[in-house]
Amino acid sequence: MGDPAGCGPQISIETWTKRNQLDLPPFFVIGDPRLYAKHVPIQTLNSAREAIEVFENALPVLPMDFEGADEIIPGQPNSILAPAIIESISHATALCLDGTAAGIVTNPISKAVLYEAGFKFPGHTEFIADLCAAENVVPKPIMMLVGGGLRVALATIHVPLMKVSEYLTPAALSEVAQITHNTLIRDFGITQPKLAFTGLNPHAGEDGNIGTEERDIINPVAAALRQTGVEISDARPADTVFHEALSGAYDAVIAMTHDQGLIPVKTLDIWGGVNTTLGLPIIRTSPDHGTAYDAAAAGTCRPDSLIAALKLANELAKNRAQAND
Repeated sequence: MGDPAGCGPQISIETWTKRNQLDLPPFFVIGDPRLYAKHVPIQTLNSAREAIEVFENALPVLPMDFEGADEIIPGQPNSILAPAIIESISHATALCLDGTAAGIVTNPISKAVLYEAGFKFPGHTEFIADLCAAENVVPKPIMMLVGGGLRVALATIHVPLMKVSEYLTPAALSEVAQITHNTLIRDFGITQPKLAFTGLNPHAGEDGNIGTEERDIINPVAAALRQTGVEISDARPADTVFHEALSGAYDAVIAMTHDQGLIPVKTLDIWGGVNTTLGLPIIRTSPDHGTAYDAAAAGTCRPDSLIAALKLANELAKNRAQAND
C-alpha cells in the first residue's frame, strides 16, 4: 500500500490500467478498497490466491480496515495512518514468506510519518529484513538500484559522509560483495557475474596519496574475494566506473556511499529506476522515489517506476524459482 496519502494509490491504479498494453504480471494491492474504487473496477479478495483470476477485469484488493481511512487527503501526511502502513508491509511480507505471493513491491512511505508513531527501523528495508528473521538471525539486506542500464549495490546507505569509512570494514565489504555475486547468479540469471568496487576517494586514492581506504581495505578485500572465485575489480575511480559498466565491463557496481551509487542511476533513468533488496529470503522491489506528496495532491503521479519494479520483481521471482528447481 505504501503511504495512502502519497502517490501509492494513484500509481497502483495507473499501473493496473496499463496491464494489457505493457503485459504486466498479475498483482494485488493491500489497502482500503475505497482508495481505488472511485477510479477503476476493483474486486475485494477473501484470499490473495484469488488475485490471478480477477486481475484481468478488476484491480484485486486485499482489504484492510484501519483508523484514519476516512480522513485521507492526498498530499497530506498523517501519522494516524502509520499503524496501517506498517501492517500492510507485515502482511505482504508474510504472504511472500509462506509462498502465497511471489514477491513484494512496496509503494513509497514517509519515514517521518512512521517515526512519529514510534517506528524503530531506518526504513522499509531494515523492517522487512527483521520480519524475515529466522531463529533470531536477521538477514543482511543490501540495497541495489537498477535502472538506466546499471545495477548498483551500496556498501553503505544512510550514513553521514564523515562516518562512511568507519563502516567500510573488510568483513562488511566482503559480505556485500558475496551477497551481490550470489544474487546476480540466482535471481538475475547471470552465470559468471563481473563486479566492480568503486573507490571511496577521488581517483580511487591514487595508491594512498589521496586517502588510504582503497589501498588498505577495499583492494585487499577484492583480492581475497577473487581467491574464492568472485570476479571483482580493485577499487575503480567512481567518475569512470559507471561508464565502464554501461560499456559491458561489469554486471554490477558496488558503490561505497549512497549518493555515489544513486546519482548515476537517477541521472540515467529518473522515472524508471527500481530499488531492490538483496540478501532476503523473499523478492522485494520498490519504486525508486518517495511519496511524492505534491504530485499526489495534484493528481499527476507517474507510474513508471512502479511498473518497472513490478516487471523486475516478476523477472527475479521466475529466475529464483528456476534456480531452486
